[in-house]
Amino acid sequence: MWGAVVTGFGLGFLVAAQVGPIWLLCARSSLRFGFATGFAIGLGAAIVDLAYAALGVAGAASVLQLTGLRLAFGLLGAAVLVFLGARTLWSAFRVRNGLEADSEVARPLAALLTSLAATASNPMTIASWAAIFAAASAARVATSDVTAVLLVAGVGAGSLTWFGILAEVMSLLRRRVGERTLKVADAGAGLGLIGFGGLLGYEAVQRP
Repeated sequence: MWGAVVTGFGLGFLVAAQVGPIWLLCARSSLRFGFATGFAIGLGAAIVDLAYAALGVAGAASVLQLTGLRLAFGLLGAAVLVFLGARTLWSAFRVRNGLEADSEVARPLAALLTSLAATASNPMTIASWAAIFAAASAARVATSDVTAVLLVAGVGAGSLTWFGILAEVMSLLRRRVGERTLKVADAGAGLGLIGFGGLLGYEAVQRP
């Protein structure tokens, strides 16, 4: 059983560590607003990763192969990422006086909700987790209901651990950088989110 937990933890950690839209969102939010906000982004991502891993284990991936459903989800996910990217990019070019307006400050709860929406907007990741689980089953890591649950729990823990580390590192850097660096980070994250959104939309349209 410990093998299932360790494997799940490693998978969740390594998947979360890949540079992607939520990685950028967590890094930028931690750098701009501090650890609590960045960690909330990571918590949202870990919750969705855990849920999608569970759906992958349950066999929900086959439903997402339906062309119309896959296209709709792909375009929805692309739209969410492009919106977040555009909003982040806009903040990089706005004239600031050193303090954000109250409505602009990303509080942890708002960050959590944003992360849940951004991560959940790409349910095609269920298929990836289903493939990973199939490989784990073939390797006899998860061969029963108990070990499957432990594998999924490990995925959530691993994902949250990575984002916690990322949020902590970026929040420490926050104390050493100036407003100009923060604006550059905003611009980079915004362009990255728009790029990932465009790629997701392109793949959704082009994939047969």
